[in-house]
Amino acid sequence: MYRKAVSGVLLSFLFPLLSLACERADLVALRDSIERRISGVDARIGVAVITSGGDTLEVNGAEAFPMLSVYKFPQALAVADWCEARGILPSDTISVEPSDLPENTWSPMRDKYGSAGMEITLAELLGYSVGQSDNNACDRLFRLIGGPAVADSLMRAIGHPETVIASTEDEMHRDLALCDINCTTPLGMARLFDEFYRGGVCGRNPVSREVAGIMLDCRTGLSRLPAGLAGSEASIAHKTGTGDIDSRGRIIAVNDAGFVSLPSGDSYAIAVFVSGSACGMEQTEAVIADISRIVFKALGEAPCRNPCPASRRRCGAL
Repeated sequence: MYRKAVSGVLLSFLFPLLSLACERADLVALRDSIERRISGVDARIGVAVITSGGDTLEVNGAEAFPMLSVYKFPQALAVADWCEARGILPSDTISVEPSDLPENTWSPMRDKYGSAGMEITLAELLGYSVGQSDNNACDRLFRLIGGPAVADSLMRAIGHPETVIASTEDEMHRDLALCDINCTTPLGMARLFDEFYRGGVCGRNPVSREVAGIMLDCRTGLSRLPAGLAGSEASIAHKTGTGDIDSRGRIIAVNDAGFVSLPSGDSYAIAVFVSGSACGMEQTEAVIADISRIVFKALGEAPCRNPCPASRRRCGAL
């Protein structure tokens, strides 16, 4: 009887370890699949995935990559923090001056309203910046909170020193070298999305909730991470970044990062950063879509291996 009891104790101790080993083996196989896909691609590629169980997979995940417009997500977190401290709500209006609307940059907001200036709600301004990657809206938000240094300081304060925010969109447009300074790691960005959605930061205040919904409805980069989920019932909240062509004829960066919510109630954060691509935009986006598809096939089509509490959807956006 003593031997049976000991056997039962050993089995109860070993079973979680065996399950963990199997799960890690799955992640090793997933990483191998990603590495095979990116092998031979003439670009520098970084990938990071964080599962709902807290397991992490990465390929070049600790390397720094230019964020481009992905940085409009951490900037939006700084806007939410700044507004919370001052009692500013998404419905409050922000003045946009003619000087905030330069012509030689991507700006659906300017295209809709013209260059004469306007009053616009904070929610709409965030919608243009985060949802449509509007560069003028982004820079108006920087002016609102006091500049890139404010957003950079917040990243350090919340434990994300790898995410460096040093210049505005206008400054990057004038000097492409600044694109490399506004940088992060795939692992850092995946962690930021994980903390925002699964960690509940998205529900902390009205502006954060607004940002969470905007990224769920994001319509940019549909040929990137969202393409890997096509035909499924999974949803993704994400933020893209796209760079110009550098002096070598390569794309500075093509990025996408986000949080995937699965029909099972499970979820994962994912970031894919591609820099210095010589493959052209369509092919580079296809690499991101394929990585997304590989990850979804491994994590989204498998049974939920971890508890899936309703708190993962507590921000109301997913």
